[in-house]
Amino acid sequence: MHQYPQQPSGGPSERPGGRRKSRRAIAVGAGAALVLLAGGAGFAAYENEWFDGNGQTVSFGKDHRSAPAPAPDGGSGSAKNGATPSAPPTPTGDPDVQLPAGPRSEFRQTAKLDDGTVIAKTRLAGAKSGFEGDVWVWTPKEYDDPKYAKSAFPVLIALPGGNGFPANYWSDRSLGLQKAISEGVQAGTSLPFIVIMPVLNPDNKYYYDGADIPGQPKMGTWIAEDVPAFTRANFRTYKSRDGWAFMGSSSGAFVGMKTVLQYPDRFKAVIASGGEIVPDSPLWKGHQAEMDANNPEKLAEKLIAAGGPDVYVNFQVGTKETGKDRMTKFVQQYGKGPVKTTIRDIQNGEHNGWHYVRGMKEGSLEWISKVMKGPKPEAG
Repeated sequence: MHQYPQQPSGGPSERPGGRRKSRRAIAVGAGAALVLLAGGAGFAAYENEWFDGNGQTVSFGKDHRSAPAPAPDGGSGSAKNGATPSAPPTPTGDPDVQLPAGPRSEFRQTAKLDDGTVIAKTRLAGAKSGFEGDVWVWTPKEYDDPKYAKSAFPVLIALPGGNGFPANYWSDRSLGLQKAISEGVQAGTSLPFIVIMPVLNPDNKYYYDGADIPGQPKMGTWIAEDVPAFTRANFRTYKSRDGWAFMGSSSGAFVGMKTVLQYPDRFKAVIASGGEIVPDSPLWKGHQAEMDANNPEKLAEKLIAAGGPDVYVNFQVGTKETGKDRMTKFVQQYGKGPVKTTIRDIQNGEHNGWHYVRGMKEGSLEWISKVMKGPKPEAG
């Protein structure tokens, strides 16, 4: 059996930075995939299955060509390690489709799934935030299917719990997020999402609430602007918010929900698993107004008063973890008008990524797929 550390479903945990925090980490890091197998033959089979090709350069789809076409405003940021721009896209019949215009990033494989799809990583220097960090990506098999060559795909930005640095644990294939999407596509219960997995924080010293806290790295801008711009530069995406959503666990659930409520013109939905409702970074001290501008309760009030646009928040919570009372209170107070909310109970679920993926398979993927825009194959 593969053994992984799990965060106990007890009270709050002590976090770096000296202050106790109620948003509990899901202790699944990049090292979780390093398991011990008995016997040399067993390890060789394991290595071939999971690590074959790791470190090699990866190209997603047929989008990248050699002619330069850098973004005129630099909005997509730049990638390290020899990134090169790609050719201008050709228009398609759907005006909402945006083909990748570059600058293209260089991706290197970090894992391979059983269906042959790969998870890869690149280094992104955010043009708007000024922050530089790692981003992992995965595309479904449909992305390479010729009949979808001119179609956009919906994007799911997956955010981890805890500090989310230096790795994003959703890039670990053992959690099964990508496999759940693939199986959902085959079953007709999920759209074939592109999954984008950025680091959540700039370090392990503090937690930053995915926000632009004065005097700190601009992690709100990183998540809301640089990561989407990078995605548009490299992949076939939709211009409208109908193709943009978040999923996250614990800290990442808070950031995903907060960002959707902050920018309802850019993002449409979020699956928020085991998350908190209000910002609580120790770095907010002395910056009450800025903290309020990143508070989902106040953001929901503002959106309700404005009358829209509609956003969709699907909470997930395990029946063996705490926190449902906070979600229920939010739904009762703010789940009205344009703020569409629901809570999914995960039976016998605990505060960990495996159980949250199970909840997605049991219904949350189908829920979010119904409100998002899917790819359209060419006729014929």
